[in-house]
Amino acid sequence: MSKNLHSTVITDDIKSFLNAESEPVYYQIERQAIYNFSNATGDENSLYNDEIFARSSIYGTLIVPPLFIRSLRPMKYDPLFPEPFSHILDAGSKFFFIHPIRLGDTICVVKKLVDIFEKDGKMGKMLFRKTEITFKNQFGQVAAKEFNTIITYGYGEKDPGIDDHG
Repeated sequence: MSKNLHSTVITDDIKSFLNAESEPVYYQIERQAIYNFSNATGDENSLYNDEIFARSSIYGTLIVPPLFIRSLRPMKYDPLFPEPFSHILDAGSKFFFIHPIRLGDTICVVKKLVDIFEKDGKMGKMLFRKTEITFKNQFGQVAAKEFNTIITYGYGEKDPGIDDHG
């Protein structure tokens, strides 16, 4: 039986995370990581795997494939987000690529919780979290932004990894 549809799951504790930012985490962009990602995704673009070609390009070196940024994960919130539900669904992401990420760059990743709301569905209440993840290079330039929506719902045994999205 689902919980009362008229009650809210958005507690003051959950509201306190609105506009909260994670601690920054820094990633050094390494040649092997670029090669591994482009090989794993089957992307044969020479800008990602041919250093001689990439040096003669407008970028001057290897660059990362666009979705490489998904491998640069932000830190969890500290304290952890007080997730009330057990099941998780990635409801999608939008990406904006502003400056190319190059071999040797240091990328700082920070996430910010920009919206929290709930909806009633067939399986009961669902909590929606909209997050903005910013990727800045060592010069302070925003290289990319990711806008992600996570939906959590249901009770019982928690899905593996649900706390990794807090």
